[in-house]
Amino acid sequence: MSEEHGTLIKTPKQLIVVCVLALVTPVAIALLGAQLVTGSKRIDTTEDKKSVEQRVKPVGELVKLEGAAPAPAPAAGVVAVAAKAKSGDEVYNEACVACHGTGAAGAPKTGDKVAWAPRVAQGVATLYDHAIKGFKAMPPKGGASALSDAEVKAGVDLLVAKAK
Repeated sequence: MSEEHGTLIKTPKQLIVVCVLALVTPVAIALLGAQLVTGSKRIDTTEDKKSVEQRVKPVGELVKLEGAAPAPAPAAGVVAVAAKAKSGDEVYNEACVACHGTGAAGAPKTGDKVAWAPRVAQGVATLYDHAIKGFKAMPPKGGASALSDAEVKAGVDLLVAKAK
């Protein structure tokens, strides 16, 4: 007695149904599991907008008072201290030496009388203007924008003095 092995799928239609179920069933189980894990509660959007606005609102507000009293004077014992102006040497070491010490970018070297002669001949006012506003490759104030104009002039005076 020989038994033939039988199959459950006997027609092409049955094969197609089994293939579709084999693909759809795991996907459906995964989606249902994900929904179960994450929960499916709906958030009320009006409540959500209010809570977001509350969380992102500025910490403080700028209020302009019309006809307000002037700011109060500093408390007793508080003294405003003016910053001490830098000397020509300090300005030179901070802003000028990088280029004028080495001649970088065509800058005349400190103490080079020949290179400085035509510049000094233009007058100190022109040198001040170039140093403060910048000239050719030199940035305004030698790149040290925190310097005051008077401090830059002190640095120029030092360079001119060394060129004479």
